[in-house]
Amino acid sequence: MANTQRKALLISPELCIGCRGCQTACKSWNQLPGTKTVNKGSVENPPDLTPSLYNKIRYVEMPSETNILRWLFVSQRCMHCDDAGCIKICPAPGALFKTKEGAVAFNKDKCIGCKLCVAGCPFNVPRYDEKDKISKCHLCSDRIAEGLTPACAKTCPTGAISYGDRDSVMGKAKNAGYQKLYGEADLGGLGVLYAFKDTPKVYGMDEKPAIPETVVFWHKVLKPLAYWGLGGAVAVSLLHYIAIGPKRDEEVKKDE
Repeated sequence: MANTQRKALLISPELCIGCRGCQTACKSWNQLPGTKTVNKGSVENPPDLTPSLYNKIRYVEMPSETNILRWLFVSQRCMHCDDAGCIKICPAPGALFKTKEGAVAFNKDKCIGCKLCVAGCPFNVPRYDEKDKISKCHLCSDRIAEGLTPACAKTCPTGAISYGDRDSVMGKAKNAGYQKLYGEADLGGLGVLYAFKDTPKVYGMDEKPAIPETVVFWHKVLKPLAYWGLGGAVAVSLLHYIAIGPKRDEEVKKDE
């Protein structure tokens, strides 16, 4: 029987060599297609998460005291928050859900394509495929349910991505000298923890990630109206405009 204790990934950027084997393993296991990209002057590729790229390595260039360029390789993916804004804001029951192992998984068949989860995620993770259905890392929920290691951690050659019981991986990091882990307590505790040697900002992460106020308002005030027919439809429409509409208008103006 699979262990149902909460699981987690521990990411150690200083151990990462930027091989992107985790990206390839993720695509292979999830049968995700390759995407044609264009070189824009950076060795980082693809430039961002996509519906067919659940996990990518962000390349961070940092100066050093020896005037030699310092590379930091940071895994970018769903953080599997315990207090998940995407689940809180999702109006479609079962489209987003939490597994017994703590993974935030999804069911495309139940997704209605509203994209509110995008507004609810502090880490800008959810993407939508060509059918307008949610697509993101699900912590290999099908593997971990059977007691297997996620594909990315299984394939990592340096141990930059490790997996296990959440308490265990946190203990491992602290025994290695990392007294404070990114995500240890944020948003109820993240299912993807980071062992940083510098401040989170250096690695491109927010110091204190938080669920947007619009999501809190929806969860506490508007969401209950969803059980009252038309009132719920109006509430969802209002929230969609507040959370998504203005952003789309700004994007259109930028493109023009």
